[in-house]
Amino acid sequence: MKAYEIKEFGVDKLGFAERDIPEPKANEVLIKFHAASLNYRDLMIVSGTYNPRMKFPAVPFSDGAGEITAVGEGVTKWKVGDRVMPIFVQHWFDGESTEEKRRTALGAGPQWDGVLREYGVFSEESVVGVPEHLSYEEAATLPCTGVTAWNALVVSGKLKAGETVLTLGTGGVSVFALQFAKLFGAKVIATSGSEEKIEKLKNLGADETINYKTREDWDKAVMELTGKVGVDHVIEVGGAGTIGRSLNSVRVAGHVALIGALSGGAGVDPVSVFMRSVRLQGVFTGSRSMFADMNKAISVNKLKPVIDRVFEFGQAREALEYMQSGSHFGKVVIKVGDKK
Repeated sequence: MKAYEIKEFGVDKLGFAERDIPEPKANEVLIKFHAASLNYRDLMIVSGTYNPRMKFPAVPFSDGAGEITAVGEGVTKWKVGDRVMPIFVQHWFDGESTEEKRRTALGAGPQWDGVLREYGVFSEESVVGVPEHLSYEEAATLPCTGVTAWNALVVSGKLKAGETVLTLGTGGVSVFALQFAKLFGAKVIATSGSEEKIEKLKNLGADETINYKTREDWDKAVMELTGKVGVDHVIEVGGAGTIGRSLNSVRVAGHVALIGALSGGAGVDPVSVFMRSVRLQGVFTGSRSMFADMNKAISVNKLKPVIDRVFEFGQAREALEYMQSGSHFGKVVIKVGDKK
C-alpha cells in the first residue's frame, strides 16, 4: 500500500512510501481509507513546530474515513463493509481526558500513525460509524474538528437555545461551531476578514457578522450588537493574538472555549478573567462518547459538513500549502487512493 511518511520535517519533504498492508489482530479491524481531512495541527506536525523531537518515520493526519475490509478474531462491534472513522484520541472513550489518554492522539508520531495511508489497523473500540447521509469526504472532517466544536459548545459550554455564540474566522472548528449553534437554536455572531466569506457565513445562518479588517475593534462591535452585555460563548481559535478581544466580548460569567493558537500576540491580562468570573476552558478535541452523541445530532438533522476543496491523494503537499494560505472556508480534504 501507499502511505505518506514524515522522514524529515518540511511540507516539501513529505512523500509516499511503500508499506505492507497490515493484518488485524484479535479485537482489531482493518480500514481501507477513502478520505482524510486537514487540521492546522497536521501542518504543525509536518513542518516540525508541533513536536520538534518527534521520531521518524511517521504517517501524518488524524482525521479519516473508510470502510472495514477485514476483522480480527473476537471482533463483535463491526463487520466487513461497515463505514467507519477512527477516533482522534484512540484511548479516550469517555469521561475526562488524562495525560495517558492524550498521548494516544493520531498522527503525531510512529507509535500512533495517522490516516494519510491506504490502509490502517485500529482497535474495534477506537472507531465510530459514519452517519448514513455523509460521503467519505464529509465524514473525514468529523473526528477532530467536528468533535472539538461539539465539545466546546455542547459539553464544555452546555449550550442552550437563545444563547449567543461568537465564532472567529472561517476555519473548520469555527464553521462547525456555527452549524451546531444553529442546531441548538442559538444566535451566532461570526467574524471574518473577507466580505466573500462573510456572505458564506450568512448563508450558513450567522445572525450577525463583523469584518475584522474594516472593524479592528471587533470586540467593541460585539458589545454593540449585544447591548453592551457580551456573548455567552466565544469559540476562541486565534490564541494570543485574539484572546484579549475575545475576553472583552464575553459577558460576565460567560464561557470562552480556547481551542487554537493561530496568531501571535501579547497575550491576556488575567485580571479580566477573575474580575468578571469568566470561564476560560481549554478544549483538546473530545471522547468517543462525545463523537457518538455528535453523530446522532448530525444524523437527525442531516447536517452536512462544509468542504472548501478536495485534493487527490498525490496532492498532500498542495493541500497543506493551501491550508497554510488561510484562503479556505471550512474543511480541506484529500481523497485517499492509488492516484499519484
